[in-house]
Amino acid sequence: MITRAPKETFGERLELYRRRVNTRLQDTLAIDNRVPGDLTLAMQYAVLGPGKRIRPLLSYATGELLQIDAERVDPIAAAVELVHAYSLIHDDLPAMDDDDLRRGRPTTHRQFNEAIAILAGDALQALAFEALCNDPLLSEQPADQLRVVWWLATAAGPAGMVGGQLLDLGAEGRTVGENELEDIHRRKTGQLIRASIMMSSELANLSADVKQRLDEFASDIGLVFQIMDDVLEVEQDTATLGKSARSDANKEKSTYPAILGLEGARNRANVIYENALESLESLGAGAAGLRWVSDYIVNRSH
Repeated sequence: MITRAPKETFGERLELYRRRVNTRLQDTLAIDNRVPGDLTLAMQYAVLGPGKRIRPLLSYATGELLQIDAERVDPIAAAVELVHAYSLIHDDLPAMDDDDLRRGRPTTHRQFNEAIAILAGDALQALAFEALCNDPLLSEQPADQLRVVWWLATAAGPAGMVGGQLLDLGAEGRTVGENELEDIHRRKTGQLIRASIMMSSELANLSADVKQRLDEFASDIGLVFQIMDDVLEVEQDTATLGKSARSDANKEKSTYPAILGLEGARNRANVIYENALESLESLGAGAAGLRWVSDYIVNRSH
């Protein structure tokens, strides 16, 4: 029997964690006057607007599992959200997905201009690593700090998110198999979600077995997230999603509903979701927060 997350546990602390990361992001983006004003405004616009903060919540939930103080997780939660915001800016650019709407507002390049948006994305990625390197609590454990930075660099880099974006663009207008699509999704979306969990795990002294189980969960839940994004893009309207609905189909993008059908995509997500929860079973009651976020990922409406 797979244990489900009791919604009254982590759910009660949900807004606390969102406020924590939002405060940290605001402080990080309170940039001094050496940064051009338009660049600062674009960075703040992309990061501080409405967002679910799924990746930071996974970082904090992992901290709860491993009994790590939230203060030590704060820089990780902020860094993954900064990288996520950068990726959204660049994904929306005319040379990429060419979208006009994100989180219910004009995309960054529409609100400002394309050049400012590109530079804002570049700046946010660099700022994420600066935040990890400058954090005094992380600096007390330099070996752990180095591993934390490694996870984020690997997830965001050419073999991860950036490479996944290129493969995703290359798959437009042609039919791909499920294995190829899974590889694209694991890179483009899954790797940063995986890093959100594994970065926090570096702050605890884990056995190889526990770390492997946590990594298996992290890898699977990242793939589930993107499959559900594919499904919601078909099922929901633009107002609910906060971004253009059915744009994947219009651009002939490779998605799970496109190759498996809507019901097949949901079934595939449910199988991987069950596998993810099985990986948490041996980690005990402390994994309730991760189960809660997992339930949210698979049952969300946008």
